[in-house]
Amino acid sequence: MGMLASALSSFNKKSTLLQMLTSLAKTVGRIPASWGRHAWSIGSEDPRRAVHALKAGTALTLVSLLYILEPFFQGIGKNAMWAVMTVVVVLEFTAGATICKGLNRGLGTVLAGCLALLIELVAAGTGKVLRAFIVGASVFIVGFAATYTRFFPAIKKSYDYGVLIFLLTFNLITVSSYRQQDVVSLTRDRLSTIAIGCAICLFMSLLVLPNWSGEDLHSSTVGKFQGLATSIEACVNEYFRDQDEGDDVLGKQEARASIQIGYRAVLDSKSSDETLAHYASWEPRHSMHCYSYPWQKYVKLGSVLRHFAYTVAALHGCLESEVQTPPSVRSLFRGPCTRVAREVAKVLQELAASIKHHRRCAPDVLSDHLHEALQDLNSAIRSQPRLFLGSKHACAANKRVLLMELNSGSGKLSASRAALRSFKTDATALSETRNARSDQPPPPSDRSERSGGLLRPTLSKIAITSLEFSEALPFAAFASLLVEMVVRLELVIEEVKNLERVANFRELATGHNHLIVDLGSKEKTRNSNAAALHPVSAAAE
Repeated sequence: MGMLASALSSFNKKSTLLQMLTSLAKTVGRIPASWGRHAWSIGSEDPRRAVHALKAGTALTLVSLLYILEPFFQGIGKNAMWAVMTVVVVLEFTAGATICKGLNRGLGTVLAGCLALLIELVAAGTGKVLRAFIVGASVFIVGFAATYTRFFPAIKKSYDYGVLIFLLTFNLITVSSYRQQDVVSLTRDRLSTIAIGCAICLFMSLLVLPNWSGEDLHSSTVGKFQGLATSIEACVNEYFRDQDEGDDVLGKQEARASIQIGYRAVLDSKSSDETLAHYASWEPRHSMHCYSYPWQKYVKLGSVLRHFAYTVAALHGCLESEVQTPPSVRSLFRGPCTRVAREVAKVLQELAASIKHHRRCAPDVLSDHLHEALQDLNSAIRSQPRLFLGSKHACAANKRVLLMELNSGSGKLSASRAALRSFKTDATALSETRNARSDQPPPPSDRSERSGGLLRPTLSKIAITSLEFSEALPFAAFASLLVEMVVRLELVIEEVKNLERVANFRELATGHNHLIVDLGSKEKTRNSNAAALHPVSAAAE
């Protein structure tokens, strides 16, 4: 029996080990397939990535011929590796980035080579000790000066890479000249190989399926407008969707998660906008851009859009707030709010279309439909003063109760306690009343009982009135943000028109009918928007 148990135990261990090995083999076999799917998804998301990878491989193959082919190797020698290093470092995804780094590298190498040759001419007729002193002093002075200039904002923005290459090349040539006699040939070979590498990079970037930084910046700006329009409509629709019954919880979470995609792309675009605008300024004027194109205007427009996106983010915050207005109250304002969001989204779509097609938008892009939607929202808020003026009713009720107690002769102490309690919030007053009722026994005097009996219904009335106000308060914030969005939309429109004027967008075609209708006066729109900004005060009127 012992031998049988031992055999069974050994068999179980072998089977367990076999299962583990089989599972490991299946997992390892699935890894290449998952990697392949991931790589394919990256390429399908933007096919230009695969094209750029092919261009980089072709450029490296071409520059490697300088080292592989015998005639080129005899003429250049081991310095051919500088050309390979240049291609690896300079070739970038967009043409502007490649031109910027290529010219920086070429200019830095030329200046460093000329300065190193000048130092070599000065130190050529001196002794070994004095020559070493001159080399060390020149390396220190040039290293200090070049490193310090990298802190200048203008240098750091456009020529930081060039200063770095200048510093590297100068030190290599100057220090190696102390041991090597033929410095001129060394400088010539390095300059020629770097020039060959930069030429190959510029050829692949400018002439073989080029990717322009300016076009990327232009497309990303159009995408920001479209993403904001989508986020606004989705946010408002989701805000009023809570009153519907039978909604899928998972679908609701996915819908709410997709809202922030649009405005997040705008809020996180500052660095990419500045980089693309900087690289676009280095690009040659292609297609219709035959003049100095105002790429920095796109950066300024992106800054205005980010301020607009802050309002959209705050609107999304109202949707995610823990304190929400009940669906019965929200349903009263669903139509006007949805109309305002829809009209704002239409204006953003119109601005996106005008930028995309390089044409001017309508003279007054704010539509009369948006103005009417704001008026409807203001009228809807005015029609429900009880929801927004509960605090005034509460104060009036408190005064009446206080006068009743004073007239009934309850005394100054009782009056002061009633006054203090009347200014407390509904939750605090109710909780303190319950605690006092449960912890302390009721006083034996009849006067105290009458006073307590008088305060209890009063506190309930205050609590109900304050509760109505607190329930409408989240919606008041939501409505104010909608109107604030319209006001900031005017700033966005002004910046778009500045871009159109400086970039020489073509005029709007005659007979072009869109959603936009002239309002006649921007001051009228601003005044009506300002009135709607304070729905509570407007309802008080």
